[in-house]
Amino acid sequence: MTSFAPGGTERQMIELVRRLDRDRWNIHLACFRAEGAWFHRAAEVATSVEEFPVESFKSIAFVRQVAAFARWCRRARIAVVHTTAMPSNIFGLAGAALARVPVRVGNRREINPDKSSLDIAMQRAAYAGAHRIVANSRAAAERLLEERVPGRKIVVIPNGLDTSRSRRRPPRSPLRTITVVANLRREKGHDVLLAAAPQVLARFPDAHFAIVGGGPEQSALMARADALGIGRAFTFHGHCDDVAERLDEADLFVLPSRSEAFPNAVLEAMAAGLPIVASGVGGIRELVDHGQTGLLVPPGDSRALADGLCQVMADPPLAARLGASARARAETRYSFDRMVGAFEAVYLSELTRRGVVAAPGARLAQTAVS
Repeated sequence: MTSFAPGGTERQMIELVRRLDRDRWNIHLACFRAEGAWFHRAAEVATSVEEFPVESFKSIAFVRQVAAFARWCRRARIAVVHTTAMPSNIFGLAGAALARVPVRVGNRREINPDKSSLDIAMQRAAYAGAHRIVANSRAAAERLLEERVPGRKIVVIPNGLDTSRSRRRPPRSPLRTITVVANLRREKGHDVLLAAAPQVLARFPDAHFAIVGGGPEQSALMARADALGIGRAFTFHGHCDDVAERLDEADLFVLPSRSEAFPNAVLEAMAAGLPIVASGVGGIRELVDHGQTGLLVPPGDSRALADGLCQVMADPPLAARLGASARARAETRYSFDRMVGAFEAVYLSELTRRGVVAAPGARLAQTAVS
């Protein structure tokens, strides 16, 4: 049984749920609310779906729901509980430990740019109940070590993607559409892109910036673009389910983040064969080799970001080479099959280590908490 929490990581976890071997695993989905843009894709392959509504971790209702989850785990004879983001780590690992679920796997898929010290302390306490904690990058694993999580518990499994879905057309010349895919939060650095845009537009007046993603900073960013007199060069698409189509329309991908663990948007841009200009932070440095599969610039440096964008836009052969190398890297290193196989190996090794032996051909129960 495994537990997952949709959020910024939901596509990765839902693909995991959908691709696990049905001859080996029985998958149950546990969630805070049975809703969300991606929820149905997981629910349609689950053996069952259970809700454990929690509004606050500071309420008595939270304690009651943890106890209810523990009872459910015992009743369903769950073998593995796998949590994902911070809320499900705190909730699901506590309940699984209470239920004495044989194998408990936590996740770490962010660097905590927006988490309070209390949030971090609660999650670290929850990790004490995990047998393994899966980080999606070396950067996330290093943050776990900084938070004094034992290294013996940590395993790194990078995100996966389906390269067969990308429909990359031949590179266009000149390059004009610059696309960023990211939630509109401060740590994603959209303000740095806005500050860089006038320099780019001075060299390439017909450049256009496509901003894909929604979030709390959208109104402020739109107002800032208008105040800088560059609003005409920006399109704010908001949340999009058709990210692959948006990337297919792009000539260049940019991600000016201040903090990243292992951004799936960069993986998708690589699969689309796009040249990439991004901040050299966290897991981006694990994905992008400067000068080989993209260009890296210092975070928060709008001039360096503009220089990188202009360098690629002014040199179509460089853009084509970077894009082709990025796509080849994505295809060879970051398939969903590789990711799913690595997770199954974690589950099975921990089940073996703890003496949970299934009869030949038996199906093991797995659950997801969202």
